[in-house]
Amino acid sequence: MKTNTIQNLEKFTGTIIIPVFETYSKSLVPIEFHGVSVSSKIFYGKKDSFYVVEKYDCVHVFVGLGKTIDYKSLKTAFRRIASKLKDSFTTPVALNIPESFHAEQVEAAISGLFLGTYNLGYYKREKVDHPFLSPDFVLQLVSKKEYKETVARAIKIASAQLQIFNLVDLPPNKITPKYLSNWAIESGKRYGFTTKVFGYEEAKINDLEAFLSVGKGSDKEPQFIIMNYVPENVDAKTKHVGLVGKGITFDTGGLNIKTTGMVHMKCDMAGGAAVFGAMQLISDLKLPVKVTAIVPCCENSVDSKSFLPSDVIKSHSGYSIEIIDTDAEGRLILADGLSYLIKNFAPEVIVDIATLTGSSVGTFGYECAALFTNNETISKKLQQSGDEVGERLWQLPLWEVYKSDIESEIADVKNYSGKPVAGAISAAKFLEFFTEEHKAWAHLDIAGVAFGDDEFAKTKHATAYGVHLLTKFIENL
Repeated sequence: MKTNTIQNLEKFTGTIIIPVFETYSKSLVPIEFHGVSVSSKIFYGKKDSFYVVEKYDCVHVFVGLGKTIDYKSLKTAFRRIASKLKDSFTTPVALNIPESFHAEQVEAAISGLFLGTYNLGYYKREKVDHPFLSPDFVLQLVSKKEYKETVARAIKIASAQLQIFNLVDLPPNKITPKYLSNWAIESGKRYGFTTKVFGYEEAKINDLEAFLSVGKGSDKEPQFIIMNYVPENVDAKTKHVGLVGKGITFDTGGLNIKTTGMVHMKCDMAGGAAVFGAMQLISDLKLPVKVTAIVPCCENSVDSKSFLPSDVIKSHSGYSIEIIDTDAEGRLILADGLSYLIKNFAPEVIVDIATLTGSSVGTFGYECAALFTNNETISKKLQQSGDEVGERLWQLPLWEVYKSDIESEIADVKNYSGKPVAGAISAAKFLEFFTEEHKAWAHLDIAGVAFGDDEFAKTKHATAYGVHLLTKFIENL
């Protein structure tokens, strides 16, 4: 997609997208647009509505924004237009920018249009690319202001999110640990971060035993992926942030095999995918913050070699772990990721992100991720960042009273409480155990928001939750 800005629509023929805030004043509704009588129908601009008029060699698409609109709703409105009306975009397209729009609203609109090009039909024999994806396509912005930097940023955000749609939605026979390590290497070369990968032997040498235990039942080699982004003009004052993402490419539950919902378990690497997307976007935007990211990638499968319930395994930290449930595997690979990150890189701030527990879904449904942290400043920054980009978080407690849920008589800690309650909290307490009492750590449980149902497909699919959130959080630091 290419863009440029024009002052008016003289002699323009094609599709014109016209955002309209809700009003019941007839003098304000766009019956007449740019001096041309478009329609005899009054369009009130109600939220989630649109109205298409073909007249005078133009297709006018009026997009209802309601009285006010937040970032996510605006982005969704424009994604809807690009997705549902793609047959109207075979000619030049112009987007009228209301004078009341600020830069973030322009960003949301452009980003939404680009996301509207997404198509789940990867393996369809007949697949037609969206016209926006043509190298010759040009989107004209009709505005008195110049939004060149905003548009470039919007496209970078959407590009990173589209990459993560791909990683999460493609099937597990395609998205293997090796595929993800190759993706990280190639993305690093393109966008400007370095990537180091430990295969089985190197992970063994580095005592990543908890990580390797999870992957024992699979014939796909585990990949422990370490990415580093160093900004230009880095100095002693440059902040250093660490990210850790869960990269389980498919989760059968292991020997504690899942009885329901396994068809969706290709999404169990969505936390790792969010970290991949954030690394692409952070590097693409050239943020002035140093970032080290770790994504342990493996498959939790069923085999004679699979780790067993009641096993006691080692971890990178040196602590032993009693296995109560092999389906509580994500916390095991995150424990080694956190330990390795802290021991070898010592970032000032750490955020881990994972599709970790059904308990978080039971608490928040599909509207919000669970936030756990020992640092109130980090909590506020994460929630503020989430509110700004429409990726909500809400904090749950890490009280010491919950520590008993992970106490083991035979090992230093156990991986599951065995209780049907407080699952998200006990999982967070398990992770906290491996943070070495780090003073600025946060855990995001995104099980309910990373993969879901919406108007853009008939089946559950990726949301790319976390890509923009993590990037915005790092910007806001």
